Amino acid sequence: MRLRAFSSALAAAVLTIGLTAAAAPAAYPAESPTGAADRPFLDRLTTVSTVASTVPENGDVNPYGVFTIRESTGDLHRGNVLVSNFNNSANPPAGEQGRGTTLVQITPGGTRTTFATIDPANLPGPCPGGVGLTTALTVLPGGWVVVGSLPTADGTSATAQAGCLLVLDKHGTVRETIAGDGINGPWDLTAVSHGRRSELFVTNVLNGTVAGGGAEVDQGTVLRITLCDKGDLPPQREATTEIGSGFPERTDPTALVVGPTGVGLGRDGTLFVADTVLSRITEIPNALNRKDSAGIGRVVSSGGALNGPLGMAITPRGDILTVNGGDGNIVETTPAGRQVAVKQINNEGTPPGAGALFGLALDLDHDAVYFVNNTDNVLDVLR
Repeated sequence: MRLRAFSSALAAAVLTIGLTAAAAPAAYPAESPTGAADRPFLDRLTTVSTVASTVPENGDVNPYGVFTIRESTGDLHRGNVLVSNFNNSANPPAGEQGRGTTLVQITPGGTRTTFATIDPANLPGPCPGGVGLTTALTVLPGGWVVVGSLPTADGTSATAQAGCLLVLDKHGTVRETIAGDGINGPWDLTAVSHGRRSELFVTNVLNGTVAGGGAEVDQGTVLRITLCDKGDLPPQREATTEIGSGFPERTDPTALVVGPTGVGLGRDGTLFVADTVLSRITEIPNALNRKDSAGIGRVVSSGGALNGPLGMAITPRGDILTVNGGDGNIVETTPAGRQVAVKQINNEGTPPGAGALFGLALDLDHDAVYFVNNTDNVLDVLR
């Protein structure tokens, strides 16, 4: 997304800003006698603070993926936040994109360490085009980190290639690549694990986009990738199923590519997808078991407060949180499609907040939201 030069003074400070709440697009159910249980999740959160800079020693910028670590193992520590960087130090000033190679780990208190610096020339398997880490980020049981790569050779969409999913161990070493069989620009993902199996739900944004030369093409996909736990060996891919297709996508001079981004799994196995191009949320039913594509699925909510929705998280009660690429707002939508709360969490730039947000994740207590601020290359938290 669009960036300005990194400000070390701002990154070192803890910035607290007031939140602007837009008028609720729809009425929420009346409160129960206990009150809080029926309030929108976002109504309980009031303050944004900067946790830490996301810029590691090599100068990578554009933090994209965010994941709250649930289990301490190896060099991963429970409650810390893992962040992936999409661009290298050439953006800015050169504007190169899709060349970031680092994952950083940040404590709630603001201490940042580099978890991994990935060498594109020294991978254990194929990753067409190299390394440019995306929003697709998760940690599976055993400390296996899975992160998407959508790489470019010169920082422009003209050289974007299919990339892969990179699998790192709990010490930050790349142990495996997962490529091909439908993986083409893995942009975001969510995962669920049960027993020795994990299901990854991965959006892909490069099907026909480079050839389209900036024109919208309806070829974005969602894949379900089944992995089997192999203990001390990297998890093994057992199956890949296309469960979503036909999502609009296009290349973009400032964002590299725009296409289906955030994904979140509902309690009943419904997968929600942020359709960024058309500012809507869709749902794919029976995502855990279906054998075919649902197309874009059913449109849950469209327009209103949604303005280029990107990253997604699901609240404890099942509501859908998305952050807007167009205006710096976070929006809460019920599974029935009602937009029940919206808050501005970034107001920098023109228009305010545009291009600042991408990935987000709830903290372990489910009473705060971590999110990246691309404008200043920091991890922020909404409490």
